[in-house]
Amino acid sequence: MAFRTTWLDRAIAQLSPGTALRRVRERAAFDIAARSYEAATPSRRNGGWVRGGSSADAQIALAGPALREHMRDLVRNNPHGANAVAKWVTNVIGNGIDGRPTATTPAGAVRAREAWDRWRKTCDADGLLDLMGLQTLAFRRVVEDGEVLIRRRWRRATDRLPASMQVQVIEADLLDAAKDGAMSGGNYAIQGIEFDKIGRRVAYWLFPQHPANASMIPYAGLTSVRVLADDVIHVYDRQRAQVRGTPWGASAMAALRDLGDYEAAEIVRKKIEACMVGILTGGDENDMSLGIPLTPEQQPGFYDAQGQQVERFEPGMFTVARGGRDVKFNTPTSNGSYEAYKRSMLHTIAAGFRLPYELLTGDLSQVNYSSIRAGLTEYRRLVESIQWQMVIPMMLDRLGGWWAEAAYLNGEIAGPDMKWEWSPPKFYSVDPLKDVMADLLEVRSGFASLSDKIAERGLEPETHFERIRETNALLDSLNLTFDSDPRSTAKNGALQINIAAGDGAQAAPQRQT
Repeated sequence: MAFRTTWLDRAIAQLSPGTALRRVRERAAFDIAARSYEAATPSRRNGGWVRGGSSADAQIALAGPALREHMRDLVRNNPHGANAVAKWVTNVIGNGIDGRPTATTPAGAVRAREAWDRWRKTCDADGLLDLMGLQTLAFRRVVEDGEVLIRRRWRRATDRLPASMQVQVIEADLLDAAKDGAMSGGNYAIQGIEFDKIGRRVAYWLFPQHPANASMIPYAGLTSVRVLADDVIHVYDRQRAQVRGTPWGASAMAALRDLGDYEAAEIVRKKIEACMVGILTGGDENDMSLGIPLTPEQQPGFYDAQGQQVERFEPGMFTVARGGRDVKFNTPTSNGSYEAYKRSMLHTIAAGFRLPYELLTGDLSQVNYSSIRAGLTEYRRLVESIQWQMVIPMMLDRLGGWWAEAAYLNGEIAGPDMKWEWSPPKFYSVDPLKDVMADLLEVRSGFASLSDKIAERGLEPETHFERIRETNALLDSLNLTFDSDPRSTAKNGALQINIAAGDGAQAAPQRQT
């Protein structure tokens, strides 16, 4: 960066070049300091800003367990926390991200897909879910706990499974975070994950059972076992170069808890107001016209009809001030700022969870057709980035590789090297007609293929085309023609001209039925 010199600098340079050079340097340093980051500049505004320079792993090691416990409590007891997790799982996984293996030959592809369909129905080591259900369970733990582990479990041939391998979803609590530091052979561990000398993951140290499960500890113990990294899938959102993840919405946890406390306090206040109906006041403390037997030992205060001093409020209650004979009714107050405060807090919480406010709350009172479409479009881009940058490469591709290895060893496929095509669930449209017409124009203009558009809807193109072929064959066998059949009816309802096979002669149009 060049700095201009003034006539005074040049004059001083004639007498003292060193002094002139120091003037230029100090002016340049002052200019750089004046244009530095305001947030990093020491000032009264930034005096209370606590900033840490530790690594992500060091911060997660200290805060990770507490964050998981807090997030689980919010999901259990706070409806907005539970809904935030559910909305992420629903939009990213939905009915499940379907996949199909591809092979070099059509026969090999059909064989592989049939074997894959058989295995994904029995892939759960616990025997409760299929592959789609395991995706939901695993991703829910990613959102709520920040990470999840999936372990490969080899099975015996006598188990008669489609492939001698199943998978088990493991919570992050089973990772032995005490394994930290230098290991044997020059390896090192960070929070239960073992690395080799060049930083590759080689093993995970896992407890046989959850360490907080008291009924299992006497049998399983608290000794972790070393599991090779080839048998473990670790899924989490890498926002820094950290080795473990943190719960989603960590920045909104405090606001979510504060909102819950505020609502609880508001409810208690309204209950107390509803309990007190009125107070009898304004009389002489020695007046016995009310029939209340007051004794000299009784102190000034509020008493019930039996002369017992009131220490708690009950619904529909009248209290009597000593000697009172006038009635003053309680008037409950209204909190006009409650709705505005709650809406503002929910906007903050939604931002912390990276969710649109409308999805978190279900409140559509402040949106119109255009704004909700624009908001959902941006959110869908975020969902797609999570699907294709985290869920598919970190979890599903490796699951497919595990299955291909087991299926090859069982002789079900020709080789373990298999490519995959994944179809995330479709996004339900706000205006289906406009979206379908837009897809049609893209296909007709050559900007996308029909297979691409079918895959965007969470369907397998080849399977979808096969179902269309079977449906058309059935209709032809029954000699039926419908307006929905583009082979005989154009979009405007006019009859198409059938081209006969062979010599290309045109056949007469078929009458609609």
